[in-house]
Amino acid sequence: MINCRKKNTFLILVATFSVTLLSGCQVVSVKQQALNVTISNERNSILMQDKLSEASLNVLSMSGREAKVCMDNPTSCVNELKMIPEIVDEQFLSTASELYLAKAMQLDKSSACTVSTLTKHRSEEHQQQVQKSYDECQIQQLEMLDKSIRYSYAYLFKTKRKPVDRIFDNRQVQIRDFYNQAIAKLVTLSSQRSTTKKATDSIKIGTSTYSINLDNYPLLKNKELERFISSYNLNFSGLRTINRRDGFGSEFVAVFPESTSNQKINNKYILDPLNFSYQSGVNPNIHKARYLSATIVARPSKADTVDEIINSPNFMVQVYDPYRIENVDVAGKSYPLAANFSAPYGLWLAENNLGVAAYLTLIDREERLTMPHLYMLEPYNPNKKVIVLVHGLASSPEAWIALTNDIMGDSVLREHYQVWQVFYSTNMPILESRFQIYALLKQAFGTLNPHDSADKDAVLIGHSMGGIISRLLVSNDDISTQALSMMSSYQQARLRKHPIVSERLKIQPITNFDRAIFMSSPHRGTDFADLWFTRAARKIIKLPGAFLGAVTDTITNQDIDAKDLLTQIDKGLIQNGPSDLSHKSKFMTLTENINPPKGFVFHSIIGNKTSSDDPNVITDGIVPYKSAHLDGATSEKIIKGGHSIQETPEAVLELRRILRQHLIDHNIK
Repeated sequence: MINCRKKNTFLILVATFSVTLLSGCQVVSVKQQALNVTISNERNSILMQDKLSEASLNVLSMSGREAKVCMDNPTSCVNELKMIPEIVDEQFLSTASELYLAKAMQLDKSSACTVSTLTKHRSEEHQQQVQKSYDECQIQQLEMLDKSIRYSYAYLFKTKRKPVDRIFDNRQVQIRDFYNQAIAKLVTLSSQRSTTKKATDSIKIGTSTYSINLDNYPLLKNKELERFISSYNLNFSGLRTINRRDGFGSEFVAVFPESTSNQKINNKYILDPLNFSYQSGVNPNIHKARYLSATIVARPSKADTVDEIINSPNFMVQVYDPYRIENVDVAGKSYPLAANFSAPYGLWLAENNLGVAAYLTLIDREERLTMPHLYMLEPYNPNKKVIVLVHGLASSPEAWIALTNDIMGDSVLREHYQVWQVFYSTNMPILESRFQIYALLKQAFGTLNPHDSADKDAVLIGHSMGGIISRLLVSNDDISTQALSMMSSYQQARLRKHPIVSERLKIQPITNFDRAIFMSSPHRGTDFADLWFTRAARKIIKLPGAFLGAVTDTITNQDIDAKDLLTQIDKGLIQNGPSDLSHKSKFMTLTENINPPKGFVFHSIIGNKTSSDDPNVITDGIVPYKSAHLDGATSEKIIKGGHSIQETPEAVLELRRILRQHLIDHNIK
């Protein structure tokens, strides 16, 4: 009995030991994991996490090297990896590219690469030591970026397999990102290191020289550039979408210095803009594009072998105009050129902050913008048709963000149109705004070659008050008799022939336009302007002091009593813009029946926030249908929505349809 028990106990111990031994030897088990974890493991890299990609970690594991040691000293690790024949060319080059980029990012986050203002109270010797460490850190960072670019380029174009052979490889996308980010960091950092260098000067990094080549961007040649800004990780709040084109190359914004006109007009209001002579010969309120989309490709001067790519001292930074160039030749093959079309627009909006300026001008607190301004959003292209956008009351070019960004995102529209934005002070009398914008656009079109496509067949788009102004910019009428009849006989005699009066009362079209689009435009006024709270606001909104001062000075200098004209202000004939919008205003009486001439193509887009289809009921909340409707429109689209209809996807789609139709009508496909 006892022996039997001992035997059983022995068997149990053996079985237990066997199970323990077997389970201890089982190092692989299986379980389901979340899909996002699987995808992250395949695609994450040093750009998205604080560790190397799985592909690089696998290579280091094969060689017995630790990731942290290799990230701290990539050159030593790369030299060791190079001596291991089992590591194929793609594995070696891609891992080296990531290691050098990881080191550059590590340095960027280090305290040595950050100059602290807290050291200013320390001794001069200590400050010099901090500055020295900072300079050395940045130099080392540039050297790491230089190496990452070289190894990335070699992987992309000089391995046994061609890029097309690994088109579905996640690794190829990773290395393209390493290449782009390394270029972005290198160009940005080298620009920060010198305040005297031009953006187009060559970049010197140890024994390497990166020369800047602008042959593929003629608009930048022989021009002073302020800097290149990488758009790789720019984020713009307020832009619904970022319009990009995937491809090869690193996306940048080329920035021109802020324009400094030789003539200082000291915020002077110019009553005779058609005949005013600027010392520079150009109206300083016509702003050429300052932010330009650019794509940069870095390539070695010699690239016959991998060794030449890695060690040849001369590299070339080629800057491309992505609007004109869609493909780039690299290593004997053509590849799509990457581009970011929204970044220049986003930077322009952020810099000018015109949304705030719109409200400041309304209460006469922004004198520098009393005169209207014209902004060209991209470099002038003689082969593209012009779209001019005119905003409404208390608004700014920010009202057109959705449309402008969609034009940039539509390859057909982007290829055939360039956008000009008008900004004007909406507290001005509407007739005055029309006259000043008329002069501004005449001057802008007058600078173009009459044989250019841009000089003709332009499209004018106006919203709300801007729609009224736009209608008067493409119409032809003389309202002098009616307007003067609203004055006393004495005033008529003194002012009938005065240029500042007669020029504003003779409505003439800008012939460069052959199509217009009016959106939520109160052509016959609106009851909204007469509501009690609107009337209260109209009392706060004043005519610009610069405008009134200019009127007084001009009339007085010509021996005419200024009071004869100024007594009309706020008494019906000369009112601020919001007051002119009243359907009871004398402005509406004078202009409501002025329409584009017969045969001129125009469209209406109207909002309807009601559930009714009755024209007597339809309204966008501010403008009723009967005021927004114009007989003779080529098309009229009623869209569900309020007054800011231009921001809705439905309205943007209708605008895109009209703009495409405009191209078809002019035999452009």
